Amino acid sequence: MNTVERLILMANQIATNLATDDAPVAAVADHIQQFWDPRMKRLIYAHGTDGLSPVAAAAIGRLADAQNGA
Repeated sequence: MNTVERLILMANQIATNLATDDAPVAAVADHIQQFWDPRMKRLIYAHGTDGLSPVAAAAIGRLADAQNGA
């Protein structure tokens, strides 16, 4: 498993664990923002949303947009 595949797995696990949160997309985005180092975030943003669950994909998209000033 390469680094990006591992990040996808981790993001999907986080999304699964936070699925019952009142705002799961925001919770996943917050977790990734707080606990992933900048290198991990750059890799997942560059990869895009392929292989991510809908919640994880929305969280990554939200973070990537915020970083790009969108």
